[in-house]
Order: sequence, then structure tokens, then C-alpha cells
Amino acid sequence: MTHTTIAELTVEEFKQLVREVVIQALREVFGDPDEGLELREDFAAALERSLDFVAQGGRTTAASEVAARRGLTW
Repeated sequence: MTHTTIAELTVEEFKQLVREVVIQALREVFGDPDEGLELREDFAAALERSLDFVAQGGRTTAASEVAARRGLTW
């Protein structure tokens, strides 16, 4: 197996390597840790009810309002 050093890379190969490393790092930082997991049936049903409630004109409360009520800085 041949090992290549950074010094042996062309400028374009080095740029590609940096791109790949940056993309991988961004995915690790901003990726969805729940990706691939399934919702529990009870939670999925509650979510559906909530979405139906809003679709029928139900009132929602902004997260900032809930935080203010609890004395939290949002």
C-alpha cells in the first residue's frame, strides 16, 4: 500500500481534501443526531393531533413567550 503525503498532492488534490474534511466536520457538528430513528407511535399520534389542531386554526404559543413566562432568557 502506497501512502501519499500532503507535500505530494497537487493544489487541486489538496483543495479537494480540505473540502472533504470541512464537509465531514460540518456534518458532525450540524448533523441530525436523530437521523434514521423512528418516532414512537404515541408521539407520532400526538404530533398528528397537534398539526391538525393548528391546521384547524388552533392557537399556538411562541417559544419566546413560554420562556418569558418561566423567567428564562430566550
